[in-house]
Amino acid sequence: MLRKALLWLSRQQRVFRFVRRNRLARHLASRFVAGETADEAVAAAAALQGNGITASLDVLGESVAQAAEAEAACAEYLALIDRMAAAGVEVNVSVKLTQMGQDIDEALCERNMRRILDRARAIGGFVRLDMESSAYTQRTLDFFEQRLWPEYGRHVGVVIQSALRRSGADVEHLIALGARVRLCKGAYLEPPDVAFPDKGDVDAHYVRLMKRLLQAGHYPGLATHDETIINHARTFVAQQGIAADRFEFQMLYGVRRDLQERLRAGGFNMRVYVPFGTQWYPYLMRRLAERPANIAFILGGITKEALSRRSTPN
Repeated sequence: MLRKALLWLSRQQRVFRFVRRNRLARHLASRFVAGETADEAVAAAAALQGNGITASLDVLGESVAQAAEAEAACAEYLALIDRMAAAGVEVNVSVKLTQMGQDIDEALCERNMRRILDRARAIGGFVRLDMESSAYTQRTLDFFEQRLWPEYGRHVGVVIQSALRRSGADVEHLIALGARVRLCKGAYLEPPDVAFPDKGDVDAHYVRLMKRLLQAGHYPGLATHDETIINHARTFVAQQGIAADRFEFQMLYGVRRDLQERLRAGGFNMRVYVPFGTQWYPYLMRRLAERPANIAFILGGITKEALSRRSTPN
């Protein structure tokens, strides 16, 4: 019932218009979304960079229905890359293939992605293909390997979700390919034959994949806010003699900022995934609807951060 309600709310334009005008709602959203404009997002990335933390910027929006929408989204990314470069911010962006027109025409999607990658590569930047639901997993990996990887290599990477049962084989294939992988747990609600329904199994799978990527991967991004898993990683790299510059931790904008700062202070590379854009309201509603437990995750993250900061001596 909660999931259906959240999905319904995500589609209500009148609610969206009201929320965008509501100061309290905008304040809450600003905790997790870096504004509505590229300038606001670049400013957030610059602030993070000033603290030694890098960012990956994401223009909010997913599957589009018209070619013009995909081309407009591509133009937003091109302008974003230029703004990042002009501001002296490391050029690193995350892109969804459905936002670039994958569901309309693969050739259109490829043209848009090549424009973005050409611009990023010219200034030494990096583009990550976000992973969507399991219905897109194979399509995304095929698109990455067949259409982008041969030409763009180290300038493009992809995401693997530990919730999916297939991810062990995918990780091995990407390691052999030499590709950069961001490992996350996955926020989508998937059928049990496709994904592990139990959180403990998702976590255990994450740790197995993480260790494999740390041993043999190519600068993997470990995307998690789970302190137990982060401690597993720290212990493992110390035992294996894996240098801190061979991987990075990644977290969401506004979530466990205290932990982000502690990891960076401890000598680890830290990257924050920074979403922005006018579609922040449907983005938040859909993320919560995909897995209603995300509500508890967000509230728990805020509480943990508050308690951590309160217990830290001045």
